[in-house]
Amino acid sequence: MGISLISISHQNAPLAIRELFAFPEMVQKDFMHQMLEQGYAKECVMISTCNRTEVYTYSERTESNFTDMQNLLLEFAEASEAEGIGDHVRFYSGTKAVKHLFRVAAGLDSMVMGEDQILGQVKRAHEQARQNGTCDVYLNTLFRYAVTAAKKVKTKTDLSRTTISMATMAIKAAEQVLGSLHEKNVMLIGASGKIGSVVLKNLQCIEGARVYITSRNMQQAREDRHHKISYQIMEYEGRYGLIDDMDVVISATSSPHYTLTYEKLAKNLKTSKTRVLVDLAVPIDIEAKTEWLPGVRRYDVDDFTELARANNEKKQHEVLAADQILEECRLDFERWMVFQQALPQIARMKEWMIREAGRKGFEKAIDKMFYQIRDHSNPEDLKKFFEHIKLD
Repeated sequence: MGISLISISHQNAPLAIRELFAFPEMVQKDFMHQMLEQGYAKECVMISTCNRTEVYTYSERTESNFTDMQNLLLEFAEASEAEGIGDHVRFYSGTKAVKHLFRVAAGLDSMVMGEDQILGQVKRAHEQARQNGTCDVYLNTLFRYAVTAAKKVKTKTDLSRTTISMATMAIKAAEQVLGSLHEKNVMLIGASGKIGSVVLKNLQCIEGARVYITSRNMQQAREDRHHKISYQIMEYEGRYGLIDDMDVVISATSSPHYTLTYEKLAKNLKTSKTRVLVDLAVPIDIEAKTEWLPGVRRYDVDDFTELARANNEKKQHEVLAADQILEECRLDFERWMVFQQALPQIARMKEWMIREAGRKGFEKAIDKMFYQIRDHSNPEDLKKFFEHIKLD
């Protein structure tokens, strides 16, 4: 019995594979319910971001049933093992699964090491599962410990103090191509989303950039004016009418459909100039073959590897300190879990001691309990047990 994990992430799967598992919220909830209903787990939490889909479970089974869980995941993705997708799936159980979540929450497993967005995504995934009724005492506690550990890493190390994010990398990519965004027209599609709103804040720092935003949720976009960002709001349906004037388009929606297609761009781009298209969505927003159009440079999340690598190399000296913090928190959680799972035995032990004390006296009952511990422990564990008892 214990914690298990199925992981498909940027560490082991290309964007084309990750897209298959980028489930909408309702599908995520259905999947978690199916995990419980089919008996694969007693508790289930799914984390789904542009760089990972991970399923955390707690089960009372004595053996892992990863094959059944993977098959259900493939079924929801409308994929099959025959397509080689299984080569990109990773399985973890016990301590390895716990360590992985702690590293994910702290940003140590992110493409951009130390980035802040993942902690919010971990919190939202936990809350979604809690409201969905698929998360109980073990995963609730695991995720609380993971969030607490991540916060300690952020306050006690410099890992997140000078970080870059996918949002800042999108802007850097455009600046590298165009030299500067001063006096450039930038269209942001999906400005009210989690990533889009961060892009919008970052654009505020670019002097002279002319920003146009569009979102399917226009009311949300209008409410974002409190950020004091100078931008113009346009209707989503009118994006192609303005596309020829744009120097940069950044798209970050959760739409299952393209926000920009090759055919419509080819029809509406009249002016010959260099343009940058940045796609921060999974599944992708901007049709891949738009990069065939003259003057167009297109980037997706997997194209930021080099920028992320440079950032990560600078952070390596902080990783050891972060890992030490996470290890201490992991041990705290696993001690809690061992104790939690032993509660029935503890209750029986208390009853036995009360009964023995009534028959032979409290001192003899205590002696008998220690003899039981001695006779059922290996020497190394017994030595550690007595070394760590504190009677202050």
